[in-house]
Amino acid sequence: MKKRALFIDRDGTLVVEPPVDYQLDSLEKLEFIPKVFRNLHFIKEKLNFELVMVSNQDGLGTDSFPEETFWPAHNKILKALANEGITFDDILIDRSFPEEQLPTRKPGIAMLGKYTGGNYDLASSFVIGDRITDMQLAQNLGCKGIFLQDPNLGKDAITEAGLEKSCALITSDWDRITEFLFAGERRAEIHRITSETDIYISINLDGNGNCEIDTGLGFFDHMLHQIGKHSGIDLVVKTKGDLYVDEHHTIEDTAIALGEAVAKALGDKRGIERYGYCLPMDDCLCSVALDFGGRPWLVWDAEFTREKIGEMPTEMFLHFFKSFSDAARMNLNIKAEGKNEHHKIEGIFKALARALKMAIKRDIFHYELPSTKGTL
Repeated sequence: MKKRALFIDRDGTLVVEPPVDYQLDSLEKLEFIPKVFRNLHFIKEKLNFELVMVSNQDGLGTDSFPEETFWPAHNKILKALANEGITFDDILIDRSFPEEQLPTRKPGIAMLGKYTGGNYDLASSFVIGDRITDMQLAQNLGCKGIFLQDPNLGKDAITEAGLEKSCALITSDWDRITEFLFAGERRAEIHRITSETDIYISINLDGNGNCEIDTGLGFFDHMLHQIGKHSGIDLVVKTKGDLYVDEHHTIEDTAIALGEAVAKALGDKRGIERYGYCLPMDDCLCSVALDFGGRPWLVWDAEFTREKIGEMPTEMFLHFFKSFSDAARMNLNIKAEGKNEHHKIEGIFKALARALKMAIKRDIFHYELPSTKGTL
């Protein structure tokens, strides 16, 4: 069986990179990235990866960066990590300046010949770093990259560099990195085709609330966008339905496909909170309680007096949530009170999103099935 490796940058990934001169040349400048100790310890103990530090240290050994200013801080880093049971299988440091453009300098792979000879499963290995050069290194190695950056800023940088296929995760949180490495992605795609509708749904439960919605019904799009935005779920919904007949099939089948996508992305549900619960919206009070217990049920306590809101018939609200809860295999209890019909249904969708956010939250440090029955 081939080995897997995590190629981990140092400055900006394990320790905070000094903001002025970018040189960690004194102990006073040494500060570790939050949560790095407990996560690297978990990775070292629980996951089958070799840990390889790969770092560019501009001009190390020259007058601009004397070695005697480098090693005390570097050795302190290694000692502090080792005290927590974290040791590196290999440490690779390039000393060149950027303008030299040497093949040993990241994103070049000349330092990494040991790992490119066929003994390592590079497709299942990762580069973890805070710079685009780290993600380019992942691309050059044939790995996937984990970009330790603010997700919104990082996404723009990855897109600008054309590295979407090489970057598997963008996060500023080491907890999320460990969760990803241990439990994998919670993504799903559903393509549901009937004689009445053609629906494509892509979902990422661990996203950032990015949405791309097009059902042909403006108000329905607006409501589905609430689910993604307020739950943090990345959601793509593309629905082509027989709107020349009416709105029924478009709304119902989208709900079914969305529920199937949620159920598929949740997988075996280990580590999730399972339950979620209410929010006010102006004159309205809306509550949504849910349970991903595997037994679908809907309790609906909301009345609407208007025939439509936008192009969406209000009679379809109940039908949407019933189809969604059945397909997602969840118990859903919905209540709403208020006078403004728009606010009331929007409040329900937002409350659903917040309940989903709570229920799908996963803790890999307590990676158990949230059930005494042993199955959900």
